[in-house]
Amino acid sequence: MFSPRFAPSSPPLNGQPRSTSVSSTAPRHPSNLGPNLNGNPRPQFSPRSSSLNVSAKANSSSTNLSSPRHSAAGSSLRQEVLHSSGCRDTLSILEDIVGKPLPNLPRADVVLDKPESLVHEIDFGGLGLDEFAAGSESGEVDNDQRYGQSIEEHEQEREKFEDLHDSITACDNVLKSVESSLANFQKDLGTVSAEIETLQNRSNLLNTKLENRKIVEKLLGPAVEKVAIPPAVIRKVAEGFIDSEWISALAVVDNRSKAIEQERKTAGGMKAMSDIKPILEDLINIAIEKIRDFFVSQIKALRSPNINAQVIQQRAFLAHRDLYAFMLTHQSQLAEEIAQAYSNTMRWYYLSSFTRYVQSLEKIPVYSIDKSEALGFEPTMQRTPLTGSIGSPKASNPLSLGRRLDALTRPNQSAIPSHIAGDSKAATYIETPFHALSTALTDNASSEYAFLTSFFPNTMGVPAISRTFNRIFAPTFELGHSFTKQLIENSYDCMGLLLCVRITQHHAFSLQRRKCPVADGWINGTNMLLWPRFQVGMDAQIESIKKATMATSSGSRATLSLAGGKSDDGKGSTAPHPLTQRFAQLLQGILALSNDDVAATQTFASASGAETAAKSSDSEPVGRSLDRLRNEVEPFLSKLAKGLSSGRRDRFFANNYSLILTIISDTGGSLAREQREWFEEKESVGGS
Repeated sequence: MFSPRFAPSSPPLNGQPRSTSVSSTAPRHPSNLGPNLNGNPRPQFSPRSSSLNVSAKANSSSTNLSSPRHSAAGSSLRQEVLHSSGCRDTLSILEDIVGKPLPNLPRADVVLDKPESLVHEIDFGGLGLDEFAAGSESGEVDNDQRYGQSIEEHEQEREKFEDLHDSITACDNVLKSVESSLANFQKDLGTVSAEIETLQNRSNLLNTKLENRKIVEKLLGPAVEKVAIPPAVIRKVAEGFIDSEWISALAVVDNRSKAIEQERKTAGGMKAMSDIKPILEDLINIAIEKIRDFFVSQIKALRSPNINAQVIQQRAFLAHRDLYAFMLTHQSQLAEEIAQAYSNTMRWYYLSSFTRYVQSLEKIPVYSIDKSEALGFEPTMQRTPLTGSIGSPKASNPLSLGRRLDALTRPNQSAIPSHIAGDSKAATYIETPFHALSTALTDNASSEYAFLTSFFPNTMGVPAISRTFNRIFAPTFELGHSFTKQLIENSYDCMGLLLCVRITQHHAFSLQRRKCPVADGWINGTNMLLWPRFQVGMDAQIESIKKATMATSSGSRATLSLAGGKSDDGKGSTAPHPLTQRFAQLLQGILALSNDDVAATQTFASASGAETAAKSSDSEPVGRSLDRLRNEVEPFLSKLAKGLSSGRRDRFFANNYSLILTIISDTGGSLAREQREWFEEKESVGGS
């Protein structure tokens, strides 16, 4: 409560009373420099308490105060004391508070000088104010000793304070560095913020440009794509070899060329079109030159010996038919020259190949069946081959069909290879080499026509393809006709001739099934050779029966019964005549080859084959020829039965007609039914 800001008076020197002035030169040590000696903390006094001490000394002269603040305060207090006569003295009030008089203290009328230094905090040592004042007068409190102990303690703690001071200094330095870093960071942050703002503005600008470019690209992209040619495509077409990648690159060039031509017609004089057109024309010329060289090399390969043309057609021509279409679009005259060169080459190829093949077929020994093998003549025991070595093996009856039907019904219908045909020594009938040649012609003709329609689909129409095919195969078909004519020229083999007719019909239906109508000329020409010759053979058979009938009526009975015996006492044998058996065999073979079921299921292999065969059989001369032949056999048997009695004559007719019915009983078809009905009727009436 009370300010300690007064110093205890010093002991008097030389008996002189202690000066009341505070301007003593004795040093004043503040009481708060160290800890309390007694270990008891002293209460701290506020600066307001110390101002009371100054007020207590206000009676002294204000001129001794060095501080203007104190002077002003002292002056104010003194005026207040002097002018306020009714107010008590401050010291009196202090004594009343303490409860006893305070000795040796100046009164209010005594003005004390201001000490040189003020003690802000005094260590009372756990004493009260009066005890401290009494102790100060008696000298019990040794300030110097107390202050000295405090200094020693401070000296002992000096290193700690110095370390603390250094730490504080280091912290200040670190804080200064941090402050500097933060200042620089703030500065850099401002710079970065400005740059970010700049980048954001640029980003917004780029986004706007990008959106505009996308809009433009969406509008111009398709147009540019139509006319732009990638560099890789140009390099591939100009420098690469013809393969799948080269063809793909050429397709790109072709599409660009069509698009540029279309745009040029619609857009007029667009600068982009005029700039790219010269480059595109040069690239097209380079591609056409490579395509020409490629096809010329393949055409030359067709002229190589022992080459398979179908392999080159499939792997070289058909695999690159788009190249020919490209050439035709840009260089039509050159494409036509290539087509002409191909047709001339294939014309030579087929003619030379089939010439060698025909030469091989001509080496096959073929039986020569002349008029002496007809029904009305005695059969020979040995067939003489048209070509080949003498003494060939014995042939079967030429008037019997037998296994000769295999030429139509066997599953393997491929042609005989030329090397096998040339080495063959076994004699055969005319249908074997004819079937080999016609099969080879059918296969090659259908294959070539399929190639032409596949390779020239857009460049040629059907008439043009037909003309090209005929130009290629005309000499080959003529060669086939010449060989057929040579093969059947002196032959009276009706069974073989009819087999050749059925083989030709089979190939005609095969060509229709393969959608090759351009070989009709060869089919028609072959039929014009076969049918007349078949009719000649049937006429020879009829003529021979007529001669046999005439010989019988003149009394020259050279005919033998089936048992081989002559008539006994005017009574002839009722056994069937050998001519009847041979006639029945010929009839059965012709009816089997005219069977509608065979024509539909085995020969023609067509769903409508039966109906077609039935219609063709009606218009064929087979039925009429059989009727003529049958009508000649009946008079022959009647002449033979004239010398027999009535009962034996009926039995003779019944036996002969029964033999015929037995042989043709298994034959199907409408024509066979008609013949069976006729012979059954004759059998029932006994030939009358």
